[in-house]
Order: sequence, then C-alpha cells, then structure tokens
Amino acid sequence: MLWIGTVLLLVVLGALATGHLLSAPRYQGPVSDHFDGKQFKNIGGAQSKGFKEVLSWMMNRKQGEWPENKQIPPGPPPPAMVTGDSLRVTFINHTTFLIQIEGLNILTDPVWSERVSPFTFAGPKRMRPPGIRLQDLPRIDMVLLSHNHYDHLDIATLGQLAATHQPRFITPLGVKAYLDQQGITTATDMDWGQELPLRGNLQIACVPAQHFSGRGIFDRDATLWCGYVLKHPAGNIYFAGDTGYGPIFQPIGEKYAPIRLAILPIGAYRPQWFMSPIHVSPEQAVQIHLDVKASRSIASHFGTFPLADDGKNEPIQDLHQALKKYNLSENVFVVPKEGEGLVF
Repeated sequence: MLWIGTVLLLVVLGALATGHLLSAPRYQGPVSDHFDGKQFKNIGGAQSKGFKEVLSWMMNRKQGEWPENKQIPPGPPPPAMVTGDSLRVTFINHTTFLIQIEGLNILTDPVWSERVSPFTFAGPKRMRPPGIRLQDLPRIDMVLLSHNHYDHLDIATLGQLAATHQPRFITPLGVKAYLDQQGITTATDMDWGQELPLRGNLQIACVPAQHFSGRGIFDRDATLWCGYVLKHPAGNIYFAGDTGYGPIFQPIGEKYAPIRLAILPIGAYRPQWFMSPIHVSPEQAVQIHLDVKASRSIASHFGTFPLADDGKNEPIQDLHQALKKYNLSENVFVVPKEGEGLVF
C-alpha cells in the first residue's frame, strides 16, 4: 500500500508544481479601496465561489446542448480603417470584437486558439470557428484585455498579434507583468478610474467590473479585472468585459454618458447559484443596458466555448425573453453573427 501513497503524493506535488508554473506574477503596488496589498476585491464585496462549491458544481453538472459546427465559413475581411465619427464593430467570437473608429483598429480580448485552457489537449473546446480569420485582420493598433482568464487572455493569439501588428496592449493592474514575462513588452497597465489619451478625439477609461482573476492556483485575485470606455465626442463605447451584476453600472452610466454602444456579456450564467457573482444572466445584461443608459447594446460572451451549464442557444433565447419583458426592441440589444460587421 505504500506505493499508492507515494503515487498520490507525487500527483499532488505535480499538481502544485504545475499550478505554480501557470500562476501569473502578483501585482505589487499601493493599497486602495479595491486592493488590500495582496489581493483585489469587488465593489460591494462579491466573491467567486470557493473550492468546495466548485466540486459541488462539477459533480452535479447538467450541461445544456453544445453542437459543434466547424464548417461555418469566415466573414469577409473588414475594411482597413474607419475614419471620423463613424463606428464599425465586428463580432469575431466570445468577447473578441474589432472596434474601428477614428482611424484606430482595436481588438478586445482576442482569442483564436482551439481551447481556452492552459493545455492544448484539455479544457473548454471551440465549438465554431472564429468569424474572421486572424490573417484577414486589418492593421491592429490596440488590444484591450479585461482580465487574465484563459478565455480572455489567450497568450498564443497575443504572441501572433504582437509579432505581426506590434499593437499597444491595454491591461488592468498587474497583467502587464505577465505579458512582459511572455516577451510582449508594449503593455500599459490601468487602474479603475484611470483615463488615457489615444488618438485625435479618442480617450480610454478603465472602469470596474465584478469578477475575479487567476491563471494558476497561487495567483487568485492577484491582478485586476476591468471594463473599458472608449470616450469620443460622438458618443462613448462601453466594453464590459466579463462581469457579474452589482452596484457598479449606474455610476458608469452617469460618469460616461452618453453611451453610444455597450458590449455586454450574456453567457456562462448557469447554474446561477454558482455563476451569479461573476457572470450576468441575459436578463441582468438587459438591466445593465438600462443602468448605463446605452443607446444600443451588442451581446458578447456566448456561442463559442462551453464554459458553464447553459447550452449554446440558451443565452440568445433568454435575452429575447428579457427584451420582451422590458418592452425593448431586438434592434436595441443586438445578437451579432460571427464575422458580421455592424456600422453605427
């Protein structure tokens, strides 16, 4: 029986070693109202579930249907740029969007990999191809990263973008150190409430989200998570990133009015007892649309990777029901098709 104990010990030690290697560098900086010197925290105190709840969820999962379709052709290459006050937004997949305004081409949370996982052989698998091929992108000037989870910070994709386009990366506090570690040295960290000029009339603001962070087992909440507002005289663009519902959205709407367009997550919300602190339901996404007083909204965080128990089509169905409940047109809160470019 001694050999069984030895094997178990080796497995545990191997898991700990792997978790250490995967963990990102911890942010080091001054204490604030959302950083205690070691970990970041949400406004209002919401927290992701712990190990016990994770085990309970995993042992009792009732996942909806996720049919795989890899035969969908990509959309046409986007234009080289969009100038002036015009705004063009192309949905690529998950929370990856190409935002084109003021001559700038901006990608959000770019993911082109087959899995959103530390491993190429395990973890959530892509169920449909990206809406735009990586090689069909126009010149990318800037990449916005909302946090360091694998379905939002895909280091393989970021490495390709850095090599081909040399964009500027905008990251929440602490994520720059991880990119530096990976040889991507053009990142700028931002804290909640911080603003930076970009080009012409365009500025960027880092705003709160309700979520958590971590890539391994020793870096939980050691770097910040956020959303972004692109400020423009023709109306602002709000990218919420990945978030649960909380007391943060009305203040964002008040401070950054008018919001011309909001990009809001609708997927990975079941079971709600487990997911609600970190992911919004479609109905809560509609509530965010109302809280920030967005003129238009686009759905994100759905349709590509099976991350939770909602099926592939449930977020869309529940969003349509929520829009009816609030007497809102489906043209106000759009479910985009992968590869589709929408002009505002």
